[in-house]
Amino acid sequence: MKTLLNLVLIYALFNHAAYADTQFNKVGEARMEYLFWDVYDATLFTPSGSYSPKQTPVKFTLTYLRDFDAKDIVKATKEQWQHLGKPQLSERYADKLLSIWPNIKKGESLTLLTDKQGHSTFFHNDNQIGRIDDAAFAEDFLAIWLSENTSEPSIRNQLLGI
Repeated sequence: MKTLLNLVLIYALFNHAAYADTQFNKVGEARMEYLFWDVYDATLFTPSGSYSPKQTPVKFTLTYLRDFDAKDIVKATKEQWQHLGKPQLSERYADKLLSIWPNIKKGESLTLLTDKQGHSTFFHNDNQIGRIDDAAFAEDFLAIWLSENTSEPSIRNQLLGI
């Protein structure tokens, strides 16, 4: 058991170190508003400062401007996948996201960070909270904001610097 714990610790240290070597540059940022409420600020980063689909690594941060329960964030994610014509993603990822994401308070952030293999790690503020090793997940998650079929094309344009 001690050996297993040591291996997990070593993996976590090297995995985090892989992110530390990557210099990210801002691609763009946007504010999500709903009616007269500010919801969150979104910021997209890549090593080059420009984005193309399926690119890794990528850093995407949502800084919330209101309090939200994790279940409401997952529900909104599911609704956006439905909008994109990908309802099967809800079945595949909703429970996993609900187990990873905490309730959010105003001013807190959730960050998605992908590694070079496309695996996704989530951070709450600067603390790692969970990982999804399915390389397709990051593209499906980022599609909510970056797909040409997003429900918020003005946010997409701002994030991509268009």
